[in-house]
Amino acid sequence: MRFHIVLHQPRIPQNTGNIGRLCFASNTILHLIHPLGFSLAQKELKRAGMDYWRDLEVYEYLNVESFFKAHPILDSTSKETNLLPHFFLTTKTKVPYYTASMQQGAYLHFGREDAGLPQELLSANFKHCFTIPMQNNARSLNLATSVGIVLYEGIRQATLC
Repeated sequence: MRFHIVLHQPRIPQNTGNIGRLCFASNTILHLIHPLGFSLAQKELKRAGMDYWRDLEVYEYLNVESFFKAHPILDSTSKETNLLPHFFLTTKTKVPYYTASMQQGAYLHFGREDAGLPQELLSANFKHCFTIPMQNNARSLNLATSVGIVLYEGIRQATLC
């Protein structure tokens, strides 16, 4: 099984291109939820993703509802036992990402560069919300940097199992 990176309405093509390159290098699947702040044909995206973009496994969704219809979240009422866990990364919690029990196949969700994940999504999944601790009153990290930090923690945990 492979990890899944889910980008909710990313705005900056260079970030998405760098994340695409990271996904290719780590054998991770990339999911893009529209609307995007750019075209997938933009040269900035291709330049940041280098020549890996054409070999990347990437899926697009018209909206968040279509994503969750295809990849439902396991909840207490679900009868499905083969659903994979979803983790939501946000600055709006104090729970560090490295306390999450990540396993291969997990979905790691990241929000827009300018707004993060929608509050209703965070509220509905508060037990699965995690943050990257920061010092010096920093508001946030670059999206591509955040994805790299959390993804490689998941890979580290999965290799220990």
